[in-house]
Amino acid sequence: MDALTPNPALYNVPFRTNSFNGMPYRRLGSTGLQVSSIGLGTWKIGLPETGDGARVGEAEAFALFDRALELGVTFWDTANRYNLGSGNSERVIGRWFKANAAHRRDIVLATKLFGGMDGTTPNHGGLSRSNILDSVSASLERLQTDRIDVLYFHGFDEDAPAEESLATVEDLVRSGTVRYFAVSNFTVPQLELYKRLSASLSVRCRVAAVQNQFDLLDGEQAERTGALDYCAAEGISFVPWSPLARGLLTDRYLDAAKVGPGDRRYDEGDWKVDSDTTAKLHRLGSLAREWDYELSQLVMAYMLTLPGMGTLIPSSTSVKQLESNARAGTITLSPEQVARVRESL
Repeated sequence: MDALTPNPALYNVPFRTNSFNGMPYRRLGSTGLQVSSIGLGTWKIGLPETGDGARVGEAEAFALFDRALELGVTFWDTANRYNLGSGNSERVIGRWFKANAAHRRDIVLATKLFGGMDGTTPNHGGLSRSNILDSVSASLERLQTDRIDVLYFHGFDEDAPAEESLATVEDLVRSGTVRYFAVSNFTVPQLELYKRLSASLSVRCRVAAVQNQFDLLDGEQAERTGALDYCAAEGISFVPWSPLARGLLTDRYLDAAKVGPGDRRYDEGDWKVDSDTTAKLHRLGSLAREWDYELSQLVMAYMLTLPGMGTLIPSSTSVKQLESNARAGTITLSPEQVARVRESL
C-alpha cells in the first residue's frame, strides 16, 4: 500500500481518542500531550554482559517493548545515567527504535540529563548550556532518534544560572529537538524559581512534569514534601519514581517465605521492614484480595486517583510483570474503595 492509497484500518477511526490498545491516557500537565496512565521505567534495562549492573538484557528488553506497545504502555522513561552511567538503557531503546522505526511515533520517550556522562571534566555534568547541548546530542545518538519527547533535568544545579539552563531548553524546543520539558528531584522552592523565570522566556519552557520519589508507604521524600500538592495546584503532572517502593508494594513481600535470591531488595539486603510497615502492607494486601487485585495493581490504581498524579512508571523484568502493571491502568476504583484504601494507610 503506497502513501496515496487509503488505509482501510483507519476508515472507522475517530478524530480523537483518549486510549490506545485498551490503556487509558491522561494529559501531561497542562500540555496537549497524552501519555499512557501506566508507563515503563527502564532503569533495569541495559547490557548486563558489560558489567553495567542492569538486570534486563537486550533480548528480554525487546520482548518487553513489543508487549508494552501491544498493551498501550507507551510512555517509556529512561536516563543517560542509568546502569552506572553507561548510557546502556538509552542504547537498548535506540536499537529497538532502529528495528521498529514505524512505531517511533507511538512511543512517548522521556530521558534525563544532569549527572556526569561521557567524560570526567567539570563540564561533563550539571545544567550549563554546554552540558545540556552535549548531553542531548549524545542521548539522541544512543537512542537513534531525532527528538526527545520529554526532557527531564535529573536534578537541580546550584552552580549553573537557572536562566541559562532554561534558555537552552527553550532553544532545543524551538528547534524541535525536544518537545516538552520536565524536572526530577526538585523541591517546591526550586519549582517556584523555574516558574518565575520561565515566564520571561516562553511557555514552551514551562515544567510539564515533576518526577520525584513517592510511594504509599513513605509518601514523599522529606526534603521534597509538598511537590505533589504543588503539582496539583499548578497543573503539572507528578510522575513518581519507585511507585512500588522498590518492589515492596507487591504480593511477593507479603510472604517472607517467597523472598529469596533474585529479588532486588533481598539481593541488596533491604527487604525486612518494621512492624508498622508490615501491618500497612497486610491491610493493603487484604483489600487487594477482597477485590481480586494484586497488591501492586491496587496500589497503582489508587495512586492514579490522587490529585496531580501523572503517569506511573514501574519497571518490569518480565512480560508477566509488565502485563500485571498494565492492568492497574485500566482499574477504576469506586469512591468507597478509595476511602477504604485511604483508611488503611
